[in-house]
Amino acid sequence: MPLYEHVFLARQDVSAQQVEQMVEQYKALIVEYGGSVGKVEAWGLRTLAYRINKNRKAHYTLMNLDASPAAVAEMERQMRINEDVLRFMTLKVEAHEDEPSAMMQKRDRDDRRGGRGDRGDRGGRGERGDRGDRGDRGGRRFGDE
Repeated sequence: MPLYEHVFLARQDVSAQQVEQMVEQYKALIVEYGGSVGKVEAWGLRTLAYRINKNRKAHYTLMNLDASPAAVAEMERQMRINEDVLRFMTLKVEAHEDEPSAMMQKRDRDDRRGGRGDRGDRGGRGERGDRGDRGDRGGRRFGDE
């Protein structure tokens, strides 16, 4: 059977448990058609590049599928009907990757760094983080010169 990578976006109003239930529902559908679901990665609630149906964020989920085209078509049909699914995309691939996807690797890198926006030790700023004494700047004259 062909191999697929499938990503879908669920509305921000939906809880993480409801997204898991949707994943289980689609897994059962694929198994019913004689296929199998490999790795499932929940990328979490992420900001969208643009608003989709008045949503600024969405729950992203990746599924690796080994299924017939009929099974994938039925799953996509059910996703079109489901109003909690904003977008989905299915790609046919030659082989599935065993290691975490690029999105999960990015999250791990951010976690090691200390979170987004953490600049760490800025150095050269003293104990309080200020610039320190700038010394005498001399007199200022405005408009005379």
